[in-house]
Amino acid sequence: MNLSPDAWAALVLSGRLALWVTPAYALAGALLAWALVFGLKRPGWLDALVTIPIAFPPVVIGFALLWLLGRQSLLGQTLVELGVGFVFSFQGLWLAAFIAGLPLVVKTLQAALQTQPRDWHETALTLGCKPFAAFWLVHLPIARSAWLTGVLLALARGLGEVGISLMLGGNILGRTETLSLAIFNAVTTGDYAQGALLSALLGGCCLGLLMLVRWLQPRPSRCV
Repeated sequence: MNLSPDAWAALVLSGRLALWVTPAYALAGALLAWALVFGLKRPGWLDALVTIPIAFPPVVIGFALLWLLGRQSLLGQTLVELGVGFVFSFQGLWLAAFIAGLPLVVKTLQAALQTQPRDWHETALTLGCKPFAAFWLVHLPIARSAWLTGVLLALARGLGEVGISLMLGGNILGRTETLSLAIFNAVTTGDYAQGALLSALLGGCCLGLLMLVRWLQPRPSRCV
């Protein structure tokens, strides 16, 4: 069975989305992890904010963003006047994937940073590094494996996002229909064969990302 033209469009859109959201995962995840571990004295509020997408139902987050960024809100009207629209657009899909996947980057990198000896940080400061420079030059390179692992996990989560994407993107055929939404549409219309094929594609992509995650994990040393 071949993919329909709409399914190909959804596949291309998901690939484009992955290209744009991956650098954002890496940069924002690193900055937030730095703020949680080194930058803030009491980061509880930020930690809770980062964790919300994990604990809250995606459709609730999507509705909140739709209410906040829609044309009826002051912020939404302002953004539209500036030429930035997050509702029923590619930008909305990007925001949905970004919010859904970001906690996986932050939490993975945060855990890795917290296991590093505090002496490393103090030594870097003693040698003349500023706190932020010490993070980028010392801590982040050592935790590079965890950082990349978090980005890959976030990408897998973002590609499979439905709830937030459905609310913000609107599931417009040929415009904001991602691969995960195309599966939802195929099942809704009773085209189970197309849905199975799309599921195999999306599942294969995510499986490939998980295999990369496993490859990045440090190998335990063996006693001879």
